[in-house]
Amino acid sequence: MRSSPDSRAVPALQAAAAFAIAGALQISAVPVLPANANEFSVLANGPPTESHLVDDAGVVSRVNKSDIKNLLTDLEERKGFHIDIVTLRKLTSKADAFEFADQLLEKWYPTVEVGNNKGLVLLVTTQKEGAVTGGPEFTKAIGDQILEAVVSENLPVLATDEKYNEALYSTCNRLIAAIDGLPDPGGPKFQENKRESNFKTKKETEEKRGQFTTVVVGLLVIAFVVPMLQYFAYVRK
Repeated sequence: MRSSPDSRAVPALQAAAAFAIAGALQISAVPVLPANANEFSVLANGPPTESHLVDDAGVVSRVNKSDIKNLLTDLEERKGFHIDIVTLRKLTSKADAFEFADQLLEKWYPTVEVGNNKGLVLLVTTQKEGAVTGGPEFTKAIGDQILEAVVSENLPVLATDEKYNEALYSTCNRLIAAIDGLPDPGGPKFQENKRESNFKTKKETEEKRGQFTTVVVGLLVIAFVVPMLQYFAYVRK
């Protein structure tokens, strides 16, 4: 008995939709973490006790380590805000710097009470991007405008020129000025003859995740709902 064209179309559509879903998931998939990934050691070791700095990428000079420690220790003594600085060579466990920074902050300071006045600055040297996150009191003291400016100016612009020490030190100065209520010292801008920054703000990152979720849901509808409707329509004929 020969099958009708409609009956053959149903499994064909299912196969095509399944292939599309697999392709979309493969494109956006994050590589599986190896056991010795840098992120694991940073997460496991906990926050720095006195230095305020975890230089896993090995890009901070001895002088700058001392300067950053003095800046952030003075801030904590005066205002009660604690800021940690973390450098990584690259990210393999998370899709973006903001996601890992949030994970790190929650791991190090797991409750609102503990993390309320804590801040975290992350710089990823290979990707030339960074993130700033923190507890409710910290983000309130800094303000959204300065938080966005730091991750769009100080961190990516100077990291693109591999001026990692300046990127971190200027970021600290800008955050401290905001907490102290002083005028914003500003940050560097990308020059027209330089390549454009590929950084994403936290809002853009969340929007991109939402768009991908919508695409996957749409593909699932195509894979299962549409063939079922076609099948029932065929049976009723």
